[in-house]
Amino acid sequence: QLQLVESGGGLVQPGGSLRLSCSAPGFTLDYYHIGWFRQLPGKEREGISCISRYGRRTNVADSVKGHFTISRDNAKNTVYLQMNSLKSDDAGLYYCAAGRTFCPASRAMYDYWGQGTQVTVSS
Repeated sequence: QLQLVESGGGLVQPGGSLRLSCSAPGFTLDYYHIGWFRQLPGKEREGISCISRYGRRTNVADSVKGHFTISRDNAKNTVYLQMNSLKSDDAGLYYCAAGRTFCPASRAMYDYWGQGTQVTVSS
């Protein structure tokens, strides 16, 4: 069964950047559309960005537009989330998910989820 692995989280100062990666060792990710989600402390999990199988279509939530960029490199079997100008409000657990529908309205439409990578923003 496909298992997604997120990496790249960590501690960053306010205003700093991180690039998260989502991979699926042993599987081909270009069969799937990919979404990035985050769960901030005390809040529901929210979708923040998604990308189609070959990267031709992307969506970014208004809450992170202009600061976060999604991309993928199918040759490396990896999807990225570049996060710039990070604020304390961005701190939380970040997940990627894979599915057969591009940017579905419900996260239940995603078939596979990673375990998440923690992002901490603090001086």
